Amino acid sequence: MNYANPIQKPRVDKVVLNIGLGESGDKLGKAENLLRQITNRKPVRTFSRHKIPTWGIKKGDPIGCKVTLRGSSAEEMLRRGFSAVDNRLLASQFDVFGNFSFGLREYIDLPGIKYDPDIGIFGMNITVTVERPGYRVKKRRLYKGKIPRKSILTPQESIEFVKEKFGVKIENE
Repeated sequence: MNYANPIQKPRVDKVVLNIGLGESGDKLGKAENLLRQITNRKPVRTFSRHKIPTWGIKKGDPIGCKVTLRGSSAEEMLRRGFSAVDNRLLASQFDVFGNFSFGLREYIDLPGIKYDPDIGIFGMNITVTVERPGYRVKKRRLYKGKIPRKSILTPQESIEFVKEKFGVKIENE
């Protein structure tokens, strides 16, 4: 991918590791310890937005935890995540804006992580936001603006970026 303008070149904005449990308590504490162990960052709890009586969830209950990584630590974690899924993704895992997500069934699939009997087994979702420089225009507080349609990252451009930068194979179902 050769771009005439460096502003057009895609980049990884952030990587979010999420463990959704659906319950709080000791299990949530173990999940937080796991994320802290994997990323060396403090995880943030996620709370339910709705009441779901059949699952025993009330609005505002802590039901999971997540960690957001940016910069070089995000790319390093992404490389570890890709190696856990054998450097393969499906084309259906990319959304219309070029972002993508994939899941790990067990955290021990990550290289360099060993099983801890105190924690148990947890799976996690890894969500990656890919964007171009200049996307801050739509996020800033003052003088918020729109990104022109020609500047929005497409799924195909994001797929090419991931193939080139990380050496990942993209499969069609």
